[in-house]
Amino acid sequence: MTAEQQSQQTQSGSEFEREPVPQSKRLGFKSFVGMYAGEHTAGTELMIGPLFVAAGVSAFDVVVGLIAGNVLAVLSWVFLCAPIATRARLTLYYQLEKICGRKLVTLYNLANGVMFCFLAGAMVTVSATALGVWFKFPMPELSDRYPNSVGWVLAVLACGAMISVVAAYGYEIVSKVANIAAPWMVLVFIAFGLVGLGQFIDATGTQIDSLADVWTLAQTSIWKGGDPLPDRIKFTFWHVMFFAWFCNMAMHIGMSDLSVLRFAKKTWYAIASGTGMFLGHFLAWLAASILYAFQLHQDPANTKVLPGPLTYQAAGLTGLLCVIVAGWTTANPTIYRAGLAFQAIIPKSSRFRVTMITGAIATIAAMFPALAMKLLEFVALYGLILMPMGAVVFMDFWVIPKLGLRGSYAELSGRSFNWAAGAAWIVTLAVCLGIVFVVGSWTLYFVALPGWFIASGVYLGLSRVYQRQALPSLARQQISPGAAEA
Repeated sequence: MTAEQQSQQTQSGSEFEREPVPQSKRLGFKSFVGMYAGEHTAGTELMIGPLFVAAGVSAFDVVVGLIAGNVLAVLSWVFLCAPIATRARLTLYYQLEKICGRKLVTLYNLANGVMFCFLAGAMVTVSATALGVWFKFPMPELSDRYPNSVGWVLAVLACGAMISVVAAYGYEIVSKVANIAAPWMVLVFIAFGLVGLGQFIDATGTQIDSLADVWTLAQTSIWKGGDPLPDRIKFTFWHVMFFAWFCNMAMHIGMSDLSVLRFAKKTWYAIASGTGMFLGHFLAWLAASILYAFQLHQDPANTKVLPGPLTYQAAGLTGLLCVIVAGWTTANPTIYRAGLAFQAIIPKSSRFRVTMITGAIATIAAMFPALAMKLLEFVALYGLILMPMGAVVFMDFWVIPKLGLRGSYAELSGRSFNWAAGAAWIVTLAVCLGIVFVVGSWTLYFVALPGWFIASGVYLGLSRVYQRQALPSLARQQISPGAAEA
């Protein structure tokens, strides 16, 4: 592409959906710090934290499990996703098209976009609970599946429209919004935890003279490790660790963040994900669970998981504003990713228009509270569904060339459906979901780990057979990984 063509694309608002990101458009470390902190210190943390308490987790299991799981998540971004992102500089969707073929990647993009729409919908749901406190309309309970008031529907529509517009303007705008909002949100989440602890101390009459006293309070009053609430799975250390690691599996192991980290100047910028993991998926989850534990302490029958009322009790109007903004900053990049997935299916369409339609789908999904109330299960499922193609990308980029085969096989051969990649996806999901169905729903949090190796093995084995039968001359050629721009 000539410099003139690059300039024309940049001026037309291109997000470089079907070409490597040029050097002039790459971003510094600060952009990723703000984006990850804003995305993961966010509205859904106010749902996930309480659901840990509902699962009957103990203090040791939740604290130590979150530390271990979040470290593994950061390492997955740094060593699995970022090296490919900063070499190929392509979106996940275009890279998969080169590997899998147009027909197969269309199916994947559809599944990917739908999953991200539902996830963004849960974030819109969170923001809408804050408006429920302000305007005093009935809000969903833990067991609700459908909208329960006109006010709820209108609140979801308002939040969804605001979020969609920001996402439609592209990654740089998403990053700027996150950088502005993230520092303030982090402070408010810390305040939630401190206020919650203070409420527990006052309510229980506990004397706090040291950190050991705080730990005793955590064990006896907050994360007591008892039976879970009805229809909830009991969480142990292993559930917490694997959930913290795999709740963003689609983004790091599943490679969706190739679309984000392709803008990074350096591979190590992926360590910025640690700001999201430890400010959001550690401090924010713990703070939110403290608020919910205090709600149950006050009234064990009040099992509603509603971030708006929870934060209003802790921090008043500041808490409500934080819920709205937190849902906003998380849903923005999620809708952006979903828009890229759908836009890859119809590449000639306007990304802005596609992203707005994507936001509308997420908004409709947000009206149904069952999505947010089952967020732990949904997050585990969507990571599992998208994970196999991440294994395919990893193996295609690093391992396939070492076997004397060719990467980006579909592009090279002109085929529209790479059966090796398709079988890796289908077989992996069939085996993993079969285990969940036969053994029990608790395995949903764990099966993705063996699933990654299943997908990798199936793809490598079938690629050897498939390529050598279809294109024996190409299969004998050896190319080096990262032949794209280093």
